[in-house]
Amino acid sequence: MSRINLEHIAVVLVEPHYPENIGAAVRAAKNMGISRVLVVKPYQCDLTRILKTATHHAEELVLGIEVHDRLEQALEPFQYVVGTSARHGSHRQSVRNPRQLALELIPVSRKNRVALLFGPEASGLANEHIRYCDVLVTIPTSEFSSINLAQAVMIMVYEIFTATAEKKEHFVPRLATRSELEAMYAHLKETLTKINFLSPENPDYRMESLRRFFSRMQVRGRDVQLIRGVCRQIEWYTSRRRS
Repeated sequence: MSRINLEHIAVVLVEPHYPENIGAAVRAAKNMGISRVLVVKPYQCDLTRILKTATHHAEELVLGIEVHDRLEQALEPFQYVVGTSARHGSHRQSVRNPRQLALELIPVSRKNRVALLFGPEASGLANEHIRYCDVLVTIPTSEFSSINLAQAVMIMVYEIFTATAEKKEHFVPRLATRSELEAMYAHLKETLTKINFLSPENPDYRMESLRRFFSRMQVRGRDVQLIRGVCRQIEWYTSRRRS
């Protein structure tokens, strides 16, 4: 029977507003065996208020919280990013429910670090956050879709903690980190703009489609090197043509 590698799972809170919610989320993570929590641009990071809801049992995890100014920086070491969102749209594809997602993470977590992304209390994850996600998960509700941040964290980490697979699951290799992927996307954007595949006035419009395309492919580190090698060859060829 296979289970998720909890050592490779981290909770990432994006722009949380209330320290008490951070504390309650940390407590939920601790309850379910997750030992890494990252916070990005918190409105307040008052340790006294955080510890009040985290309780002394999660004090060590609270003191180990990683605080970042930018989401891109926080996600650099992760190979797989899960976004939680109650909203749907053209930029919010590949939606799972928590139980489906947990089962899919069993093989992924063997060789890859996974970030569970939770957005601000009032608005949730924005499109600028979603662009970093490989998959989205929505917590099913009845009529009122808004869930407290700590409640959402608890539902997600509970499903992950209890997920087991009795049958043999497919192999998932070590994937490219967000740092490697973002460098590849920047290189692609520069190269494809030079050959006018992307509009110089609005290159991000088509780049979002390319991001979604690559996110479905489980890109490895060596794939990143191949794509960047193609970019360098295109740049070399176009420079010769101009000369």
